[in-house]
Parts: sequence; structure tokens; C-alpha cells
Amino acid sequence: MSYKYILFDLDGTLTDPKIGITKSVAYSLRKLKNIEVELDQLTKFIGPPLKDSYIDFYGFSESEAEIAIQTYREYFKDTGIYENEVYSGMEDLLEALKDKQYILGVATSKPTVFAEIIIKHFDLERYFSCVVGSNLDGTRTDKAEVIAEALTQLSIDEKENVVMIGDRKHDILGAKKMEIDSIGVTYGYGSNEELEDARADYIIENIDGLKKILEIE
Repeated sequence: MSYKYILFDLDGTLTDPKIGITKSVAYSLRKLKNIEVELDQLTKFIGPPLKDSYIDFYGFSESEAEIAIQTYREYFKDTGIYENEVYSGMEDLLEALKDKQYILGVATSKPTVFAEIIIKHFDLERYFSCVVGSNLDGTRTDKAEVIAEALTQLSIDEKENVVMIGDRKHDILGAKKMEIDSIGVTYGYGSNEELEDARADYIIENIDGLKKILEIE
């Protein structure tokens, strides 16, 4: 295949945020509902918009979910944001893509301000021409809206030159809504079944698979 622009999801695709996100969710559930949960049971929060996850998984009302997000951020903004790591081999992939003149962007449901901090913290900003996420006020959380903004910032008109890489159905469905190709990765937090059901154009298991499908080996 031949692409010019590659959009990467952040959580579960570029970095493994498991500790920081699950600890932040656990903090909010404990503080607001006195609920104690094992961290491994909270990985389902990685990827989807937080508001949807609080509503879907714990029955929060919309107003309760908004309070939960603010409580989540009490822990996340100073501590949880750094309890994160870049997937092994990812920086080599990004370096190779830049060497081949691909234009890279980040498209994430995480608030832009936090995504930018994470990208800078791991010294990855030199690889990306844009970092686009949601807004702190709860707007632009839908993945299609995030992708649309990334396309605008990159001045992309020819969508056949773009591919979205992500680990959850939201990444794939957002790409389909914006009429661009998608690659689902199973090394993150979405299952092969989830990505198949969302009809990802390609599904790969590891970063070596990404290298092969993007023709940089």
C-alpha cells in the first residue's frame, strides 16, 4: 500500500498507559462511590472517551460522569500522566517512517493538552506534524471529530493517502466515518474480534507487523 499521511492513536498504540489510566480511574471510583476495583479490571477504560466509559461500565449519569472525569484528573494530571511508557520498537518505527518522508500525526480521544505533555515527555514531538485530541470541556471526544481536525491541520484533501492506526473500535469507526483506511493493532487494549467487528482494513499483532504493512522493512 502507499500512504503519505499516518495518524496514530496514543493510548494503546504509541504508548502503554495502563498504570496511569487505571490508577486514575480507581482513584475516582474510590473517592466518588467508595468502589474498590483491581486495576486489571479497568483496562477497558483505555481508548474510549472517559465519559462514555463511566456511563457504560459503572452506570454513571452524564452529570456524575463529568464529575468523575474531574476527579480522575486530580490524580492523572500530576502523577498518572507519567505512569506510562512507549512501546518497545515504536521509536524505531517512527524514525523509519520519518526517514521515508511520511507525514505523521497523533489523533487521540485524550485531551490535547495531556497528549502534548506525554509526547513531549517521551521526546517524540519531533516525529509529529500535529497532535490532536479532545477538549478539556468535553467537546471533540468523538474519534471522527478528532480525525477531522487532524486532517484540517495537515491540510489533507486526498483521503486515499491517509491511514489511521489504533487499538480500539473507536479508532476504526472514526476512520470509516471520515472515509480513510485503518489499521487495527492487537498489541494494545482492543481484541482481534473487536477490530474485526469494526471492519478494520488491516489487523496486525505487533510493531514488526506495522513495519511490514507500511513497507519500511
